[in-house]
Amino acid sequence: MTLRAVTRDDLPRLLGFANDLEVELAGGDPPVPRTLEGLQKDFEREASDPPRDRTNFVIEADGGCIGTCGLFNIDANARHAELGIGIGDKEYWGRGYGREAVGLLLGYAFRLRNLRRVWLEVHAANGRAIRSYRSCGFVEEGRMREHVWLGGRYVDNVIMGVLREEWEG
Repeated sequence: MTLRAVTRDDLPRLLGFANDLEVELAGGDPPVPRTLEGLQKDFEREASDPPRDRTNFVIEADGGCIGTCGLFNIDANARHAELGIGIGDKEYWGRGYGREAVGLLLGYAFRLRNLRRVWLEVHAANGRAIRSYRSCGFVEEGRMREHVWLGGRYVDNVIMGVLREEWEG
């Protein structure tokens, strides 16, 4: 498995993930239909004017794109960032690819970007993701009760984080 830059060729595959209700609900995002034209416009805009506060990667396994991950809301002064990940290909769910991708992304964050803290938000109903994050060193830092509307009910939003020293130790 590897992390690499998103290319134009990835967009049709990413569109499939973005329009898959089960994939979107696993991440906690409300499902919003996307078009290929919209993804292409976003891609072109970011290619011509790369955002300074985020870095996106494709997660590649077995020669194909299985999802995306990245760092968002990068704060260069406080040296922290939010982590996001989505395994869009459901054939790869529960097989350790998310955990491996998070591990690679944390290595990038701490070793190459010199961050001191990485944090994330996950809805409490996503126990598989929470277990995976814990295995990568994340600890629960807080919880916003009934904060996420998910599939017809409210669930808690869990804030998790890992410090560089915890990750290295």
